[in-house]
Amino acid sequence: MATEQVEVTISPDGKVSIKVSGVGGNRCLATTADLERALGGEVVEREMTGEAYQSGAVDQEARQRTGWSGRSW
Repeated sequence: MATEQVEVTISPDGKVSIKVSGVGGNRCLATTADLERALGGEVVEREMTGEAYQSGAVDQEARQRTGWSGRSW
């Protein structure tokens, strides 16, 4: 089983980047939801990694809840 990791990078201009690894399917969205809210809740861009597609675990309920269609936002 892969180790789940969340990497947060804050650039000098204040831009925050969050990278999740070791989490299959769209569970990464739930993993970062509280952190995103704490940082202001505005997601400017979201790019899903290959791990999001590996397990086939993209469930319909999570798609409806997040608005994620399986493509980058």
